[in-house]
Amino acid sequence: MAAVAVPVTAAVALLVPLSAPAARAAGATARPACAASDAHAFPLTARIRGGPESYEAGGGFGTWYIDLTNTTRRTCTGVHPVVVLVDSRRALKADQPRLDFYDGSRARPVPFESTDEQELVGVLDAAGFDGFTVPPGRTVSVRVRLSITSDAVADRVTAGAAVVQRRGGDDGDWVGQSDPYVFGIVREGDHEGAGAEAGGEVGERASELAGTGTGSAVGPAAVAGALGGAGAGAFLLARRRR
Repeated sequence: MAAVAVPVTAAVALLVPLSAPAARAAGATARPACAASDAHAFPLTARIRGGPESYEAGGGFGTWYIDLTNTTRRTCTGVHPVVVLVDSRRALKADQPRLDFYDGSRARPVPFESTDEQELVGVLDAAGFDGFTVPPGRTVSVRVRLSITSDAVADRVTAGAAVVQRRGGDDGDWVGQSDPYVFGIVREGDHEGAGAEAGGEVGERASELAGTGTGSAVGPAAVAGALGGAGAGAFLLARRRR
């Protein structure tokens, strides 16, 4: 699937948890903005590729990639994909998907939070990790792996990634958005039921999101609702470029 750069209404406020040490370090030196030549376009295109069609509850990991392509003439630093999961049954709990991303050879866990819309959101971030760097005109492929715990029900899930650039202790931008990745959750011995039964609901949800101007599985409300979780020590305000 081709990556999409889609319009959203006005500015979108995202509260992205940022650890206190990271906030102090980022505040000391603000990164330059990753700006596209077209002010209405995302400077980064994002594409999800390589994931399996289904995951067995209680089974092993499936590996996929988030490709980040810099369409500008400036290096984009401090880049953090934000994965959003929308399941058709609204039954998937935050502790059931187990997602890791790779920082070099090191796998780092991605905790999910649930929004009021029962969507799950996880930021690719970790202590000591400053985000990905994408040189101008280049593509960085972020390797991730996903598994589903044994207590999850058969379901159909749409995954998407918003891309945020952290630029300082209290500033940042929404700089990219991926195409959707749809997969099934199956129980042992049942590798067909979830896709056929729940696929229509996922399609309806995708249409609803497209109608709001997001054009993919990642809606502004989904990202904004979960990333400002109570108890986070510091936050980063990320704005969608007009």
